[in-house]
Amino acid sequence: MATPVSYMLTANRLKDGDVLYWKADGWVLSLADADVFADDAAAKAALAAAQKYVEDNQVVAPYLFDVRTENGAVRPVKEREIIRAAGPTVRPDTGKQAVKG
Repeated sequence: MATPVSYMLTANRLKDGDVLYWKADGWVLSLADADVFADDAAAKAALAAAQKYVEDNQVVAPYLFDVRTENGAVRPVKEREIIRAAGPTVRPDTGKQAVKG
């Protein structure tokens, strides 16, 4: 049986390009710390609230993406979001990839 799809909200911080995730009316760096939205209405409300940060030139291009919960952990459905969550692919010795290694 397929795990139901939920949603998360992401954007990039304008100052340094870091990938950010939505958490309770703000942003966090870790996918594991972010909010998961089980329904369209909650996801769209978060996306609408994130526009304030766009207007304030703090983040750019917020969008929703699909996730599934597997064995108690949230996993992005698409490869693009898996890569974004792991950090830049050009430097596995620094940043998020190094921390996981």
